[in-house]
Amino acid sequence: MQNVAPKKLLTAKVCLGLVFGLVLVGCSDDVGKVSLGLFTTKDVVIKANQDPIVTGVTCHISHVEADLDFSDPSDMSIACRQTGEITAEHLAQIDRSKNGEVVFKESKSILFKSLKVRRIYDAENKTLIYLSYSTKESSGSHHHSLSTVPLYDTKAWQWALAQKVKN
Repeated sequence: MQNVAPKKLLTAKVCLGLVFGLVLVGCSDDVGKVSLGLFTTKDVVIKANQDPIVTGVTCHISHVEADLDFSDPSDMSIACRQTGEITAEHLAQIDRSKNGEVVFKESKSILFKSLKVRRIYDAENKTLIYLSYSTKESSGSHHHSLSTVPLYDTKAWQWALAQKVKN
């Protein structure tokens, strides 16, 4: 009879540990994660990031994570869409220079490589451009990807029409 209580306690601790582990996995900010195969530790990870200033834009960024490597591959893809209101107040706050501004950044290695997403405003076409790129050359290239969000039919459209285009 004395051995029954410790066994129940051990079983309860194991169950609690499993539940806690599953909760932690559920807390990830990944939208999706796809394995690249049975014999690899690499996964394609998809994350959703809302633009911190133009909160009506969400960018989905996919990139490869290599669990046992010191550096993740530089390849990435980006798709940004209007998921809420885009207002003149939002656009009045953004950097409208040709370089734009970094809106997301994630480290991809212990050796100074990162994935960055930069927002650039195209005044002539009244469009927000989101450029994702690697800060370190890989295979002879700085890998990059591009997505655009037109302002047409948003609350910011009239504001965009009123702005003078700089050449």
